[in-house]
Amino acid sequence: MAGLAALLGLVLSGALCPSMAGAQSAVGAQATGLHVSDGRLLEGNGNDFVMRGVNHAHTWYPGETQSLADVKALGANTVRVVLSDGHRWSENSPEDVAVVVGQCKANRLICVLEVHDTTGYGEDAAAGTLDHAADYWIGLKDVLAGQEDYVVVNIGNEPWGNTDPAGWTGPTIAAVGKLRDAGFQHTIMVDAPNWGQDWQGVMRANARSVYDADPTGNLIFSIHMYSVYDTAQEITDYLNAFVDAGLPILIGEFGGPADQWGDPDEDTMMATAEQLDLGYLAWSWSGNTDPVLDLALDFDPSRLSSWGERIFHGVDGIAQTAEEATVYGGTPGDTEAPTAPGAPAASAVTDTSVTLGWAASTDDTGVRGYDVVRVTGGAETGVAASTGTTATVTGLTPGTAYTFAVYARDAAGNRSARSATVDVTTDEGGTPGAACSVGYRVVGEWPGGFQGEIAVRNTGTAAIAPWTLAFAFTDGQTITHMWGGTATQNAGAVSVAPASYTATIPAGATVTLGFTAGKGAANTAPAAFRLNGSDCARA
Repeated sequence: MAGLAALLGLVLSGALCPSMAGAQSAVGAQATGLHVSDGRLLEGNGNDFVMRGVNHAHTWYPGETQSLADVKALGANTVRVVLSDGHRWSENSPEDVAVVVGQCKANRLICVLEVHDTTGYGEDAAAGTLDHAADYWIGLKDVLAGQEDYVVVNIGNEPWGNTDPAGWTGPTIAAVGKLRDAGFQHTIMVDAPNWGQDWQGVMRANARSVYDADPTGNLIFSIHMYSVYDTAQEITDYLNAFVDAGLPILIGEFGGPADQWGDPDEDTMMATAEQLDLGYLAWSWSGNTDPVLDLALDFDPSRLSSWGERIFHGVDGIAQTAEEATVYGGTPGDTEAPTAPGAPAASAVTDTSVTLGWAASTDDTGVRGYDVVRVTGGAETGVAASTGTTATVTGLTPGTAYTFAVYARDAAGNRSARSATVDVTTDEGGTPGAACSVGYRVVGEWPGGFQGEIAVRNTGTAAIAPWTLAFAFTDGQTITHMWGGTATQNAGAVSVAPASYTATIPAGATVTLGFTAGKGAANTAPAAFRLNGSDCARA
């Protein structure tokens, strides 16, 4: 796909001209709550708001309610929440959405709500339309009314594939109009076609006409940057085209790890977003079918992946750049860092974990959280985050010496000097066991096939490696492809060996296997799972 990126430059000259920006900016400036003015996203009080946060797959993991607090504790000011309008996945009810909004507010986060069912429309036959998504939002009007200070409505995720992406423009204008006609005053976010990456330049060429069609001017564009954006020039050209035209834009999703199509240049994405004061929302907190894009492993904020470390603690990352929305009491222009926390003290040391406690920092506007780091020579690795003065670090190796320290953060993202360090040696571990639980679910179904997911959790006190998982289908289901492991099937009996990146299951951790399979009319879940010959509990 890298070669296709050259097409980003093939757009009409002057397509983004700012000819009508002034009239709509005046309308946007009069709006209450989050609104757009002169190409910028502002809060109701006129404070410039720059999103710095992550995506969270709520609709597929509705039980992971702690995630919003964990994301906030790591410094984010925004979370983009995956919802379903019922076309492809189970619909998120008004009651559920109200709870999500309440959790965002309780954790002092701006909440971007998005319908995911539209992903890849026109190319993916299972995708829904923007019109259907708009109807879903209208059904949530009573829940969202009055939340304009806290909620952005992202009509539909990546609402067009690579097939005839020019068809994106009309339905996007129509969906925005439908919501405005229904009385929505919220900032509306619209995603690009080409699975969000706009490599054929359709959104870039038609952004002005889409923006001008919104009578409020309260609209922001979202580009998703993955492997198409593997050079600095592609990234800076795209973002600057919108900024130069006075059109609001953010990076609504992006990845850093290389994939089969290329290696995204996340460093330039983040640096350019910081230079231009544009928002970015990394994909994604946890629970990806392929865990390479998990920021946190198994939804555990103390086990950030290298991708997560880059996003939260790296240069131009969330900890350095995020500022809390002033609607929650944040102070614009705060540049004073908190004092250093007290030296941490260790307690409850086991073979794989330790609890640390420290004296609180002080700050002119208030401390919002603490980051615990492991110190190795001159290098640091984030291992935990907390809003209080204690944290438990897990996933450690038995009989190993560690050095830890703590930083404090305030609402504006200012970071303190590092605390003094503490040295800890974990206890010696025992013999690995196979205490386990397994969660099984069908992600999606279609005539003759389905996608499934198996989450294998180590409930013991020591890592499990190597491992083999055994189970049986009873309705003739046949696995056709698996990621996270390799499946061998004989009639209904299935045996799974791990992939290289799932070969070890640390104590208390989970590895996730995804697969597609053929099926008939029935699709009964396996009744039992065995890990290394031991029966697993059902999660």
